Amino acid sequence: MAVEDEVRQASDRFYGALNQMLSRGDVGPVKAVWSQGQTGSTMHPTGGRQVGRDEILAEWEQAGPAFSDGRATADDLVVIPLAEDVAYTIGIERFEGKVAGETLRGEWRDTNIYKREDGGWKMVHHHTDASPELIELLRRLQP
Repeated sequence: MAVEDEVRQASDRFYGALNQMLSRGDVGPVKAVWSQGQTGSTMHPTGGRQVGRDEILAEWEQAGPAFSDGRATADDLVVIPLAEDVAYTIGIERFEGKVAGETLRGEWRDTNIYKREDGGWKMVHHHTDASPELIELLRRLQP
């Protein structure tokens, strides 16, 4: 199978896992598609950044329970292979769902980096534009 096809499948697995978190708060599948190594990073639409596996997983754990009835899609996906074991995707991430019970829709550019690890592709970086609406909603919800 071509690297591009393998990475598209890895992207499908990531968004499938993300949708389990967004629909019912289950973070386990997101952890499963993430690299087991300590390198990696995220920059979510909630703002901020996380570097290293521990920070990344802690952020997913904190965010997961706030979401319900949600769904994200990766549209206009382009796969750019860098080597046989590293590739990235760019596209548009669309979201609709509830955040702490409030309905929210969003659309932002995204970049995801994958590396081949233990015979499969794992995510090492997830980056979207910041979402002012989501950041404001979360700010209002803080005590």
